[in-house]
Amino acid sequence: MTPDPSSPAGRHAREAARFTGIVESASDGDWTRPSPVAEWTALDVVRHLVDWPRDFLKGAGIELARLDVEADPRAAWKQHVTDIQAILDAPTGRVLSNPHTGEKPVDEAIDQFYTGDIWLHSWDLAKALGREPDLGRERCAEALAAMRPMERILRDSGQFGPAVPVGDDASPQDQLVAFLGRDPAWRP
Repeated sequence: MTPDPSSPAGRHAREAARFTGIVESASDGDWTRPSPVAEWTALDVVRHLVDWPRDFLKGAGIELARLDVEADPRAAWKQHVTDIQAILDAPTGRVLSNPHTGEKPVDEAIDQFYTGDIWLHSWDLAKALGREPDLGRERCAEALAAMRPMERILRDSGQFGPAVPVGDDASPQDQLVAFLGRDPAWRP
């Protein structure tokens, strides 16, 4: 059964499919390529998206087996997507408790904190592989408008670098990635 596209399960399925396409386009030698995230390779982008949510989900009593991303990034990513999608397809009232986020239904927590991370990091992986990603003009503009009022909190979290200057005429995608601390013109 295909999840409702507007549900947490549907949004994850869409973003994971986009990222899976990028993962599958990589050749074996691509994993050591640098990424736009300082000191990360293409492999590190995938490792990040596999490892942190597995730890995060422990707050809902969900223990997922560690995956060896380095040995086979494609297989690890595909297994991870399957694991997360299964949780979203049947959240069964589980609640995730985290000292930083409070208590939330597990599907809402994944949607709020992880699915968007897949979307944003698809830009990083695509760029690392020499591709030109398209995150969607409207979605980038909406994300940037939502993040601007929280800039200080986001910067203080240490998860975003200093904003990269871009012109007022830059595309919404370039403005968003620059706000997040990436150079929109970055090339491997």
